[in-house]
Amino acid sequence: MFNSVIEDIKREYNYGNMVTRLIILNVAIFLGVNVMMLGFRVLNAWELPSIYTDIVHFFCVSSDWWHNLTHPWVFFSSMFLHEGFWHILWNMLFLYWFGTIVRDFLGNHRILPIYLLSGLAGSLIYFATANVLSYTTGNSFALGASGAVMGIVVAAGAVAPEYSMRLLFIGDVKLKYIVLAVLIIDLIGLAHNSNTGGHFAHLGGAAMGFLFVRQLQSGNDMGIVVQKTIDWVTGLFSRKEKKRKGPRVAYTNPTLKKKSTRKPTRASEVADDRTQEKVDAILDKIKRKGIDSLSQEEKDFLNNASKEIKN
Repeated sequence: MFNSVIEDIKREYNYGNMVTRLIILNVAIFLGVNVMMLGFRVLNAWELPSIYTDIVHFFCVSSDWWHNLTHPWVFFSSMFLHEGFWHILWNMLFLYWFGTIVRDFLGNHRILPIYLLSGLAGSLIYFATANVLSYTTGNSFALGASGAVMGIVVAAGAVAPEYSMRLLFIGDVKLKYIVLAVLIIDLIGLAHNSNTGGHFAHLGGAAMGFLFVRQLQSGNDMGIVVQKTIDWVTGLFSRKEKKRKGPRVAYTNPTLKKKSTRKPTRASEVADDRTQEKVDAILDKIKRKGIDSLSQEEKDFLNNASKEIKN
């Protein structure tokens, strides 16, 4: 049963849309953190040792500039890190509800850039306000996807303000009023000095989500820079992996006929090779960006190719 569940999750992550992938990644990290927490409690007579806090803070953005300077990854790792159940539950519900709207209107390939840019903006606003306004005593830490999710929420409201969502006990409500209510809740939280750093991070992420949509409507896609950066980083790792593999040793069975290395000359063989190359390229695109990123022409080509294989 567990193997079947794991395979389903793997398949959904590899071929699902970006909203689903982000939810799976956040939940997987959340489960890992809580399993680690449980292990430390069992080993330490149900008390959490300081090493657990040190490990978590290693991935959290801090109000201390030296911590952030020596741990630059925290501006991104913190937006995937949760400890509390209700914290991750509401973040993932909002990500699913509003992320689906953003994906439908702006495309699947813009979900990750909005998420990352909004999360980064939220972390920077938290760090700046914690030092300028001094609402924290000592060194404080922030974690969670709230800033990134707020960027998705506001982006949905900016791109489709008249879109209606059905709320429990209320009925249909236009998206612009829902987003406004969420922002007002953050402002009320600031007024009461409750989770002040978190609310500033929310507002920072919200501002980035709004800016992203406005720039996109003006013809400037901020997501291009993000995607190029991701491609560059993944390219670095892929090149390192190729170097790490080293030389290969091949064994040839002398009893078998040597396979011809000549390029196919018949038109049918050449066509088959080109078809396979195009199928591989489409499957790679699905793995990187999800099946929703395919054009109708690519979907038709993949469907026809699968029929030919069956025949």
